[in-house]
Formats: sequence, structure tokens, C-alpha cells
Amino acid sequence: MWKTINNGGREGAYWSEGEGKAVILLHGFAEDHSVWEHQTAFLRNHYRVLVPDLPGTGRSQLTDGLSIESMAEFIYAILVEENISQVTMIGHSMGGYVALAFAEKYAHLLEGLGLFSSTARPDSEEKKEGRQKSIRMIQQYGLESFFRQTLPSMFAAAFRNQQAARVDNYIQQALATATPEGCIAYYEAMMARPDRTEVLATIQVPVLFVIGKEDQAVPLDNSLPQVTMPAVASIHIFDQVGHMGLLEVYEESNLVLHHFVAFCQHSS
Repeated sequence: MWKTINNGGREGAYWSEGEGKAVILLHGFAEDHSVWEHQTAFLRNHYRVLVPDLPGTGRSQLTDGLSIESMAEFIYAILVEENISQVTMIGHSMGGYVALAFAEKYAHLLEGLGLFSSTARPDSEEKKEGRQKSIRMIQQYGLESFFRQTLPSMFAAAFRNQQAARVDNYIQQALATATPEGCIAYYEAMMARPDRTEVLATIQVPVLFVIGKEDQAVPLDNSLPQVTMPAVASIHIFDQVGHMGLLEVYEESNLVLHHFVAFCQHSS
């Protein structure tokens, strides 16, 4: 069911279903809660699953001065509203940046932290230049042209070729939920985020890394050095998978997340 809270004077929305230990799934750039639909449908049979629309996406209104840290505060407000004192948090891409910012401030609330095609490293100068170029493209050509040019590269080449309809569905969903203002705010927030590898080095709960070998957005050589930082880590590398493993290999992803959440709850 949908629930809403006051988020800095704007409405913030999240989906909640299932019972038991709490799991929260955070979507990435150009996505909304529905990108996790396969995982939500599976995990709700075992856990209490919360899936927000991050501010500026879908049902959640864009807040002033949006940052990765302010989005983490939105997640904290959801947990307070739901009276949740322990949660396993999984973030895809930008959602992983939000999860890391949350972990930096509210580590005591976590049973486990998952980075799904995400990284604790800040943007390189090259990455920042790419995001600036993307902002200019959005401003000049609009979201549809920008998404159709850039979003297919989020998937592995074989998946793009064999599952064109599913890639197009992903683009259509992005167009239905995203706004130019929100996307630009996300890019600016991602460029401004600090290095959070220290969070991985000091965190006391298990950390999950899900990596696609063909991920162009967060390449393997970016992710791999981070897997040895936490005291306890679970690592899953998908062959012939890009940035969108949660869709490309959703059944395997469901099981990876289920096993990780169960492990975290057993460990806590």
C-alpha cells in the first residue's frame, strides 16, 4: 500500500507490504520504486518491504536543495514513521549513494547494507564532466531524447539486442516518473557527494556487493577494490550483465537479496 509523509514541506511517498523484519529498497537515477517490482513481489513473502520514490521521482515531490544526504534523511523519516529500529537497506546505483549516506549517520539502525551496481567512491573529474554534459543535453533536447540515447547503455549488449521490448519499457517508465528538474537535481547531488569508502571500512554489519561484469556506469574495476573493505562482505558478480541486474537477471537477483537479508538477520 502507498503511504506518505511530510518531507521538508513536500510530500514524500513510499510503498509498503509484507510482514516481518524490515527491508528497504532504494532506486537509482531515472527510476522509481517500480524498478524493484520483481524483488518486491518476491521479498514480500518473507519480509516487510518498503520501497520509496526518492524526492523528485514519481509520487515524491522534489525538495529544495536536494542532496544525497537530504535523501538519506527522507529514508530516516520513513523508518521513524514506521517505528522501525533495524533494517536491511539495499540501494541500486544512486540509491546506493543514499544508503551509504544513511549508513554514515545511522549505522546503528542497519542490519545490513547492499550496494547493487553502486560505489562508495566519489565522482571522478571525468564522471563529473559526463554528468555536466548530460545536464546540458536534458536542457537542450528534453528528457525523451536524452533517455532514448543514454538509457539503453545501462543494459548489457546481449540483453539490449534480445530484450528490446523490456529496454523500451524501462525507458517508458523513466519518462512516466522523471522530470527534467528532478534529473538535473540528481546529477548535481551525485557530483557533490563525498568519498564514502571509509563507511565501508568501518561498518559493523554485513555489506552486499552486486556487480555486473558489463556495467558501464559503475565498472568492475571501480567496484572490485571495495569488496575487501568491510569486515563482512557478500559478493556477487553477474556475467553478461550490465548496470541493471535487478531487471536483467531478476530471478537470480531476488535470491541473492533474499539470502543476504536472511544472513544479516541471523547475524544481528
